[in-house]
Amino acid sequence: MTTVKGNTLELDDIQAAALEPRPTPYAGSYLALRVDDRRQGRELLRRLTPILDPVATFDPQRQVSLAVALSFQGLKALDVPAESLATFPPEFQEGMAARAAELGDVGDSAPENWEGPLGSEDVHLVLAALAPDDARLETIVLLARDALRDLPGVVPIWQQDVHVGPDEKEPFGFRDSIGQPAIEGTGIPGTNRQEVPLKAGEFVLGYEDETGGIEDIPQPEVLGRNGTYVVFRKLHTRVAQFRRYIRDRAKDPADEELIAAKFVGRWPSGAPLSLAPDKDDPELGADPARNNDFMYGDDPQGLKCPVGAHARRMNPRDAVVTGEARLHRMIRRGTTYGPPLPKGEVEDDGADRGIMFAFVGAHLARQFEFVQRQWLNDGKFIGAPEERDPLVGGNADGQFTVPREPIRRRFKGLPPFVVNRGGEYCFMPGLSALRWIADLDT
Repeated sequence: MTTVKGNTLELDDIQAAALEPRPTPYAGSYLALRVDDRRQGRELLRRLTPILDPVATFDPQRQVSLAVALSFQGLKALDVPAESLATFPPEFQEGMAARAAELGDVGDSAPENWEGPLGSEDVHLVLAALAPDDARLETIVLLARDALRDLPGVVPIWQQDVHVGPDEKEPFGFRDSIGQPAIEGTGIPGTNRQEVPLKAGEFVLGYEDETGGIEDIPQPEVLGRNGTYVVFRKLHTRVAQFRRYIRDRAKDPADEELIAAKFVGRWPSGAPLSLAPDKDDPELGADPARNNDFMYGDDPQGLKCPVGAHARRMNPRDAVVTGEARLHRMIRRGTTYGPPLPKGEVEDDGADRGIMFAFVGAHLARQFEFVQRQWLNDGKFIGAPEERDPLVGGNADGQFTVPREPIRRRFKGLPPFVVNRGGEYCFMPGLSALRWIADLDT
């Protein structure tokens, strides 16, 4: 553990995009860059830093943001000193592709099947722009591209445009990004009034976390403090296959909707099964004061929400050992890409559609990797070691159990409904750290 100055959050140094919630609706864009010239890469950081909003001055009315994150290979390309590079955690140094076996990225999701250049050593910087509409997004994208002017040593190599409509639904047709944690010292409310705010050190480096200590941070302190880690994954969704699987096993349209809700843990409107176990409640689903205000402790057998449902696996709340869920809590920023599959269509139209998943947190291994490995890809913690997450667990002939009285309902032969097309582990530095990197003289 590290001892550092003060434990009051320095909101004027933390990139706003790390902690601030997103607008609804919104449009966004991810841009990956390769740094061929370290001095030009540093110049880009020098130009970008003044246009990055810190949490302290973020305008929730304008809701326009730009974020800058760097991979380990990006830090190397910028010639960050070796003694500093060595202080980053090993999983970050290895990168996502090297961790594929740990993450369950096998078969169609294996790195050899990823969309290039994802998974290569060429992804150095990732810029993420976000705005409530396309017009305002274009403004921030133009600022970023203007910063790239006359810097031929920094090359754009990949771009993914994303969007979320007013209904906030992901490609499978379910309202998404509902559950977000409250974080001490930020003033940003969480979405579950029954959840005590988490320590800031769970999400920002250099502060006390839920273990009561302060995790070691990259050195020197100016580099690590106020930074965080970001994981992004391009998850292709096989929507038509999901619909066919459910339809072929349902008794009628109402049963079809119920089965899909049991897989997800929520109804399409966003209403949770824990509060609406029998049928959808659009009014509940649309109410941000109620649609995440629940726990699972009163449903130990999963009769309302299956213990293996996707939402419950991602955040089991009070259904696991007291306090354990808090050690693995994440900020999740799911964003859709591609056109929606028309309602009722069960044949694949060949379009690429899916979710740009983004994780934000201070502990790659304890948060993202643990949840991916132990809660999504393994069922031991729910007493079903042979079962994976029915949506994103990378099933190959998997199964999923829906508890029911008098007889449970079991679904077999699940194919992988979500395929990872690539991603990376990135470090989102504080503003002081970006200036420190920009001012390196090597």
